Formats: sequence, structure tokens, C-alpha cells
Amino acid sequence: MTYITASAHDTRYTRICVASIRRWHPGATVRLLRGGAVDPELVAELARYWDVEVAEWPEGNYGWGFVKLEPLFAPGNQRFLILDSDTVMTGPILDRLEACGGQFIVDREDQTESGARQIYWDPDEAAKEGIDLPRLPCYFNTGQWVGTSGVIDRSEFDPFVDWSMPRRLRYPKVFKNGEQGILNFVVNRRHVAGKLSLDRIPLMVWPGASAQGRNKGLLEGKLDGQEGRIVHWAGFKNQRLKKLPGWALLEHFEKLYYRRIPGGEALRRRRISAALWSHRWRALRTKLNRLSPV
Repeated sequence: MTYITASAHDTRYTRICVASIRRWHPGATVRLLRGGAVDPELVAELARYWDVEVAEWPEGNYGWGFVKLEPLFAPGNQRFLILDSDTVMTGPILDRLEACGGQFIVDREDQTESGARQIYWDPDEAAKEGIDLPRLPCYFNTGQWVGTSGVIDRSEFDPFVDWSMPRRLRYPKVFKNGEQGILNFVVNRRHVAGKLSLDRIPLMVWPGASAQGRNKGLLEGKLDGQEGRIVHWAGFKNQRLKKLPGWALLEHFEKLYYRRIPGGEALRRRRISAALWSHRWRALRTKLNRLSPV
């Protein structure tokens, strides 16, 4: 099972992500994981043309990323892949993941202490709250990871997460970036205790400056002969794809998506234009609101 996190703000990226999955895995089970409101037109279109439906979790505002925890608590002992919408598969990733034996599979990330403080958790704030952090942790970005249901119980998060809607961190000064820091904490704690098997593999490519060397061809959309990875535009957002690093890869799969839709190319151009005007209007409205007297 592959879940794609979806929201009203990521509709364009969701379509691109779906097309990339179907390019390599036409028969895989893919479901949208709604963390908030999602465009009904997107839901209908994905179901009709791409065999993608909505995962059966209660609708609501889950807060920043917390809906990605819900598959952990599903019944059974099923492995699943979680993807953020702003990701693209560049090869048959599911085949690689199937060959791994771990209950959890994450990217083999090299992280500095200062980076971990900003992205995952703050040891000084943790000490103030009496929270013991795992030693020598394996950090991983939660835009792409494999988990297994039934391995971690919701109660393990209870001291740290308020499960109301929207979900909230009980220690927001300790754990960072929505569900990312707290999921790293719980997975690492169980792994260190020998209660969870974890595989770390080269999985994620971040299209920043450091990726422009070895992965230059991949980011230019040259997929032949490339090892399959998941490219994740974490921290990058722009209504114009060509303003983004690795834009050729995004455009490649966007055009692939619309080939299945009647009148696809014309529809793609209309949607891009509408999104740009909507973005400009929101920016202008925000500026006018700031200038208005209180």
C-alpha cells in the first residue's frame, strides 16, 4: 500500500506524484491520505483515470503532517509507504523496498547536530522537560518512509501528542516540524530498545545544490539507467515549476499525467493559468490587508 498525503494546497504536486508512481507501478494500490480539505475534482479525477481512491480515515484537520501517523495504528501487520505530495518516483522503488526486511525503511540521512536541532528535536529543551532522547539516532525525513502497522501503538505517542483535531505537540519547543520530530523519536526509541527492525537505504534525493552533481541527469528528467529514488522538494514551493530545481522532472510527470485526461494539455494550461492568478490575488489581498488601517 502506498499513501500520498494530500491537501488543498498541494493539488498540482499530488497529480505529478501519482503519475510518477503509475509510471513504474501500474497495478500498485495507491490511496490519498487526507490531512485536511482536498479538492473534490482531484479526488474524482484520480479515481476515474488513475485508480487512486481516498484512504478510509475520518475527515478533519489533522494538523501539520499528523495524518501520516494513522496507518501505524491500522489493524494487521501490513507494510506501507508514505509519500508527501511533493515527491516523484524515478524508478521501480517498490521492488527495492520489497527486498528489504525491516519493519521500517527510511532514507540513509547524514545529519549534523545543528541541523537535527532545527529539523527533528532540541536536546536542551528535551532536558528541561525531562525527556530522554535516543543515543546515536538515525534521523529520517518523513516525506518518504515505510512503516508496518501494529508495530507501534498510539499510546507510545500519548505523552507527546494531543490527539484532538487538529493534532498538537505537547512539547513544541522540543519536537520540530509537525509529526517529523516525534515520529523520529518514537521509531528511534523502539529501535534502540530492540522492539523494531529498521533498514536505512539510499532513498531520498533532495533537489538542492548538493544534488546537482551525481543526480544532475535524474533531475533533468533523464531516467534511463538511473537508480530509482524518491525526489522530494522539501522546502521548495513555487507556482511556476521552472523556478524550482529539478523542474524538468516535475514537468515530465505532469505532462504524463494529463495524457490520460481528455483534452489534457489544454486542461493543464488552464489550470496553471488559474493557479497563477489565484496566487497573485491572494498575495495582493494579503498586501492590502496589511495596509488597511486597524
